Amino acid sequence: MEQKPISELMNLSGKVAIVTGGAMGIGFAIASRLAEAGAKVLIANLNEGKSAAAAAALKERGWNVSSTVADVSVEAQVEAMVAKAVAEFGGVDILVNNAGIYPEKLVMESTKEDFEKIIHVNLLGAFFAAKAAAKQMIAQGRDGKIINITSIDALHPSSVGLAFYDASKHGLWGFTKNLALELAPHNIWVNAIAPGGVLTPGTGLGKPVDPALAAMMEPFLKKIPMCRIADADEIGKVALFLASDLSSYMTGSQIVVDGGVLLA
Repeated sequence: MEQKPISELMNLSGKVAIVTGGAMGIGFAIASRLAEAGAKVLIANLNEGKSAAAAAALKERGWNVSSTVADVSVEAQVEAMVAKAVAEFGGVDILVNNAGIYPEKLVMESTKEDFEKIIHVNLLGAFFAAKAAAKQMIAQGRDGKIINITSIDALHPSSVGLAFYDASKHGLWGFTKNLALELAPHNIWVNAIAPGGVLTPGTGLGKPVDPALAAMMEPFLKKIPMCRIADADEIGKVALFLASDLSSYMTGSQIVVDGGVLLA
C-alpha cells in the first residue's frame, strides 16, 4: 500500500459531516476541527438560534458550514437532518453522534419517564442517526465514518445520581461495537470517544468557571493524574483523528480521553 503524505491523511475535502449537538461545547469543537480539515459540516441542534449562531461563527472563518434543528429522539427529525445534508452538500460521509443529556437524579427518586427520557436521547437518538446516515453511506457506495461520543461512564461510574446516564453510555458503547461488525463489509468505520471531565457550558464547567463550582470540583481534579479538566478541543482533535485516514484500520474501538482519571 502506497504511503499517503500527512497532508492527505488529515484532509477531509469533499467529505460531508453531520455533528449532532454541534452548537456548543464538545460538538462545536468537533464541528470546528472537521470544517477546518475541509469537510462540509451540518451542525444539528435542538435550539435553532444556537445552531444557526454556531454555523455562522464557523462560516466567518471561511469554512463551509450549515445548520439545522433536530431532536435526535424523534426519528423523523433525524431522517430530515440526514436528508438536508444530502440536499445541501450532496451526501453524508461522517456522522458524529454527540447530542446527549445527563441530568443527575437518584434511582430511588426517579420515574420510568426519567429513565426513558435519557435513553431516548442518548441511545435511541444515536441509533436513529446511525441508521439513517449508514443507509445513505451505503447508497453512495463510498467509505463512511460514524463516531459516537460515549463517556468514561461507559466504563466506570463517576458519581451517584447518573445511573440512567451510565446505562445509556454503556449501551452506546455496546451499540458501537456491534454496529462496527455490521457495517465493516460496507467500508463504514464505527468508533467511539469516551471523554472525562470537559470544560463546556453544558456541564457548567465553561469559561469563566464559577468559583463555587471550582471549589466543588477540587476533589475531582485531585483524582486526575494530569490535574486539570480537558478543553473541548482536545475531544475535537480525537474526533478529527477518527474521521480521517489516520484511523484507517480502526473500527469498534473506544478512545478514552480523560487525563488518566480511570487510572486513579
